Amino acid sequence: MAGKATSRPGHVLTDTHVHLNLKDFSRDRDEVIARALEAGVGLMINVGFDLATTRGSIELAEQHDFIYATAGIHPHEASSYNHETEKELRELAAHPRVVAIGEIGLDYYRNLSPRGDQLRAFRAQIRLARELGLPLVIHNRDALDDVLDVVDEEGAGGVGGVMHCFPGDADYAREVVDRGFHVGIGGPITYSREGRFVRAVRAIPLNRILLETDSPWLTPEPFKGQGTKRNEPAFVSEVAEAVAIATGIGIEDIVRQTTGNAMRLFRIPEKPVSSIAYEMWGNLYLNITNRCTNECRFCIRYQTDILWGYNLRLEREPSTEELLEVIGDPTRYREVVFCGYGEPTIRLDVIKAVAARVRELGGKVRIDTNGHGNLIWNRNIVPELALVADSISVSLNAESAAVYESICRPKFGAGTYEHVRSFIRECVKTGLDVTVSVVDIPEIDIKSAKRVADELDVPFRVRGGGRRRPEDGGD
Repeated sequence: MAGKATSRPGHVLTDTHVHLNLKDFSRDRDEVIARALEAGVGLMINVGFDLATTRGSIELAEQHDFIYATAGIHPHEASSYNHETEKELRELAAHPRVVAIGEIGLDYYRNLSPRGDQLRAFRAQIRLARELGLPLVIHNRDALDDVLDVVDEEGAGGVGGVMHCFPGDADYAREVVDRGFHVGIGGPITYSREGRFVRAVRAIPLNRILLETDSPWLTPEPFKGQGTKRNEPAFVSEVAEAVAIATGIGIEDIVRQTTGNAMRLFRIPEKPVSSIAYEMWGNLYLNITNRCTNECRFCIRYQTDILWGYNLRLEREPSTEELLEVIGDPTRYREVVFCGYGEPTIRLDVIKAVAARVRELGGKVRIDTNGHGNLIWNRNIVPELALVADSISVSLNAESAAVYESICRPKFGAGTYEHVRSFIRECVKTGLDVTVSVVDIPEIDIKSAKRVADELDVPFRVRGGGRRRPEDGGD
């Protein structure tokens, strides 16, 4: 059954670890795939674990444009890894439908291959991945420390990948993420609402979570409890729901973000349509410009076009009319926030027109800004903002002018930091609800920055780190 996903990949579920080419699906493979598409699974990574299953994965990926393949030798098969095996694996991995090297790693639970052979094959395939520039899909069972040691020694963080069927606790999850890896969350998270997998998920930044089923194994609840033995990709929706419950994040946001994560990691060429508005946390965020008067070293817009599953790289700046149309009834949201991948006050007239209409319709308005508005317009624009906004969040981003100029690299040069402080004071004078923030990076002294906020008599917030919100991607 050749097929094509009918939904855009940025808005569908992704199962990043399936084995649909196994004999478990030989009788009804087409029906299983159809059920997955019907359940909203528009992207699947079919994983090879030896040469035969790698070839089968590629064949399946050639038949369906929403399925991609991986190439690898599982630790159970590590004893068979030799020069000829690697030669064929390299040839298979060069196929355009192959997006990763895996499933590889260590399994000290079954020990179907001697540990020495497992380590040798694991190291060799990491080197192959580095040679080919492909991420890794790592199997890790009862070998927590050794896996990380090999990852470190072989420089696997340079290619990244996913720790499949995550085996550890919250601390181990942080170790994995610190090495640049994603974490594969599957059926076991559904087995207990307060188990170690739930606690681990809460410790993982959302942009590092991938959803998987490991079909035909690890069937999630409620299917497992109903006696269903065989897992299948359609059931990844249960995993998504469990992650949403564990994190307190809406299911649509989990779906969008985890699919975006998968697309970036595996370099899937499709990407979501450019977004002028994106909904998160009950707010609607307006992406009105990508222009900015800072070039912050930490800004996520220099790392990716995609945030929370939305493509925020604008093809053109939206008009007032386009923004009002996408907002619709603003009372559906807690706030309408001017934010995005640029400095919104660059388009002051658009802010004033759109925000005034939102307020007329009963909505609340917040402006997220770097505080350069008065410098941009060479006048005090704060009274104009106060007429149309309820609150304003200013990115202070440093405890001193020297640090600010070093990490934010403002267009206006020396003295910009003091202008930002002055902008904050003007906002307080007008009665706006003002918050200032800094990003959590080593260059910033958080305590000293908090003292600056205290001097300005405004609330203080630290951005970044674990669960980055949409507004945290800006300056």
